[in-house]
Amino acid sequence: MKMHGRLGYVAITLAALAGVAACGQSGAVTSAFGAPAAATSNAKPDTPTQELGPREPSASPAPSGQAGDAPVAPEPIPEPTVAKTQKWVKIYSGPAAKDIKPPKSTTTGSHNVELNVTPSDQIGTYVSDGAGRTLYRFDNDSAKPPKSTCNGDCAKTWPPLLIKSPGKIFPNGIDPKILGYVERADGHCQVTINGHPVYYFAGDEKAGDFRGQGLMGVWFAVTPTGGKTHYLFDTPGEGGSVPGN
Repeated sequence: MKMHGRLGYVAITLAALAGVAACGQSGAVTSAFGAPAAATSNAKPDTPTQELGPREPSASPAPSGQAGDAPVAPEPIPEPTVAKTQKWVKIYSGPAAKDIKPPKSTTTGSHNVELNVTPSDQIGTYVSDGAGRTLYRFDNDSAKPPKSTCNGDCAKTWPPLLIKSPGKIFPNGIDPKILGYVERADGHCQVTINGHPVYYFAGDEKAGDFRGQGLMGVWFAVTPTGGKTHYLFDTPGEGGSVPGN
């Protein structure tokens, strides 16, 4: 009987691991129950992990020697709620209560992705990651259905923004309903905005750089709706590229 029980447990474990397929394989090792190995059994599936949860304010003790009511702790910062789920990726209604530190390398994917709206007098409002790095879209890609066509050497110059399994996306100023991911030809998962796969540019050296803007007439910093920002120093509506789909 013990041997049968062990065989059954092994079968359940293999079945659960098989469920993390395709681009989901780039994520963390999961337990037999589909939860991250480091997660506890008390974790709630539809809320951010503990490290991304709101900071718990602590009540300050009343000054010694003073009478009166006990101090009231400030209201905790509300957690964003899950606005959309795409398989193993949860997309939240707003930014995480605690800052997310993305990988220093643009070629490394992450389990937690932050997307921010960044204004620019030169090219218009565009989307950046949690480190302030500019994100681009490629005109040769497809949005309906989402498809990335930048692979091989192209992806070395334009690294895709990757998300690992299990993944969470926290948008700040972007409609969560238009966010998602697409499986690439190499099997990894790439974040999309309104169906458009988004990328970094290897020539950008620091936050706020957009050296890839307008290159070859097909690469543009992506707007919060998935459109194109205009050419550097061009005025929208007066030649060059204007925001659009």
